Order: sequence, then structure tokens, then C-alpha cells
Amino acid sequence: MQKHKAAYQLYLYLAALFITSLVVSNLIFQKFFYWYPFGEINIFGAKIFEISVGILPYPVTFLITDLISEIFGKKKANQVVTAGIFASLFSLLIVYVSDASPATDWSPVGDELFRDVFGRTILAVMASMLAYLAAQYVDIHIYHFWKNYTKGRHLWLRNNGSTISSQIIDTMTVLLLLCSFDVIAWERFTGLLIGGVLFKMLIALLDTPFLYFFVYLIRNRFDLEKGEEIQLP
Repeated sequence: MQKHKAAYQLYLYLAALFITSLVVSNLIFQKFFYWYPFGEINIFGAKIFEISVGILPYPVTFLITDLISEIFGKKKANQVVTAGIFASLFSLLIVYVSDASPATDWSPVGDELFRDVFGRTILAVMASMLAYLAAQYVDIHIYHFWKNYTKGRHLWLRNNGSTISSQIIDTMTVLLLLCSFDVIAWERFTGLLIGGVLFKMLIALLDTPFLYFFVYLIRNRFDLEKGEEIQLP
């Protein structure tokens, strides 16, 4: 009974981290940062890497869904994705109402500044939602395909195979929608796509040791065999 309660609490904490990372990535996407580990390489009008800060918390969501998939199974991973969709829609509603509410003349943040920062969040969340739906469900499906195919072995294969495939879908879908709504210029599309995919592939490779570490800790804590899942209602 005590282990079941601890497992449920772990699932809730992971879900909270997942939803927070998703919502925050949608709110901060308009700031772009640069990181030039290979020098200022220019590809199709964009330098590697010049990418949105929204990309920073987003890979965390794929690490968490892989961890939930591994420990709690496909059904619970899909439930977290659905909860993330609801949270994104609710945050979109809050931003819309806040943007529509007129600022006082003494407000530290006026209507124009607020709109500059958050005004395009509605488009961003819509774009992110569509990409997120496709990418996360693909990620979970591919993860469990490889888990069943390898009979619970080769954690690195299902982690990287599912994450890299879904991140390509996610990046392409978001950029297509943002360019279509003139949030980003079309001439930057190819460069941002290549840079975004390369960055996410790098993050996917880097997060593999963390997945191994957390899976090892959780399996030891709950006495799980390799490939065994905790069954929650």
C-alpha cells in the first residue's frame, strides 16, 4: 500500500514537471538566443545555433514522457499528454483575457508592451499544440514499439529513436505554422529547421544518461524487473 502511494506521488510530480515545462515553453518562445559551439556557421539564413528559448524546457517533456512510458506504461504517458493539452488551452485563455483587459495609466506594463511580449502567444500555443499532439503521441507510440520489440532491452534505442523522430515532426510543424502566420519570415525556415533539429538531437543524446539514472533509481525503489511497469488506475 505504501509503495503504491509513493508510486502515485512520483507520477504526479513527473506530470507536474511535464505540464510546467510545456506551458512555460509556449509563453517564452518569442525570445531567441544564440550558442555557437562550432563558430558562427550560417545555414540558409540562420546561424547554428540561433533558436527560441522556448526550446529549452521543451526537451524535458520528452524525457519525462519516456520516463513515464518506461515506468508506468503507455496509458499513463498518454494521460499526461492529454493533461498538457488542457493546461496549454487554459493558459491560452488566461493570456487572451489578460491581453483584452485594458491597462491603467499607472500600470508598470502597458497594453502595447504586454501585447509585444504575449500578443503572439495565442498563435504560438496553437502552433505548438498541433505540433505537440503529433510529436508526443508519435514519441510514445515509437517508444513502446521498440520496448516491445526488444523485450524491454536497449533503453538507449527507444529513448533516442522515439525522441529524435518526434522532435523532427515537432520542429517542422511549429515552424510551418509560425511562418504561415508571419510570426517568422519564410527565408529563415530552413535554417531554423536544421538548427532546431540538430539542437534537439543533441539534447536527446545528452539526456540518455539521465534517463538511465532515473530508471535505475525508480526500479530499485519499487523492486521492478527490467521492462516491468507499475500499474496505476
